Amino acid sequence: MEEEMHTDAKIRAETGAGSSPRGPGCSLRHFACEQNLLSRPDGSASFLQGVAEKSRERLIRNTCEAVVLGTLHPRTSITVVLQVVSDAGSLLACCLNAACMALVDAGVPMRALFCGVTCALDSDGTLVLDPTSKQEKEARAVLTFAVDNVERKLLMSSTKGLFSDAELQQCLAATQAASQHVFRFYRESLQRRYSKS
Repeated sequence: MEEEMHTDAKIRAETGAGSSPRGPGCSLRHFACEQNLLSRPDGSASFLQGVAEKSRERLIRNTCEAVVLGTLHPRTSITVVLQVVSDAGSLLACCLNAACMALVDAGVPMRALFCGVTCALDSDGTLVLDPTSKQEKEARAVLTFAVDNVERKLLMSSTKGLFSDAELQQCLAATQAASQHVFRFYRESLQRRYSKS
């Protein structure tokens, strides 16, 4: 038995109270998610956040494997297919979020949900959450983290550029705080989806 999760080019912005994670102390861009896009796979999702392929693939795979309860289905192959429709920045974080929502949509048992958040440090050391492509190009360092929703435990990190230990800790703390907004968005998105059924 093979379960396939796909993201599709059809992205529809969800609207509703609280769907935008921006608020006091949070500078993430607007999220949009649509699930159950394709009829044949067991699960599918598209995830939009804002308007090195093998390495990225490995990072996403390792993150998914860290949370999927594969022992419950020992002879099952789970395939997650991510299609990049556009890259407005924070691509790895967006791919991680799409992978998580596709796994949820497929009903794959997981020990926790996870999300990705990207931070950029400019030349002055100012931290920017969820940077755009332009901000990433101008940044001194770009750091992407995946954390779980149970303990806000670090599952994955990908870094590029120069930064101090203190800046690393600052980015990780900002990621853990911002993850609350992402997980709230997941919850609201799922509530909207299942309240329609």
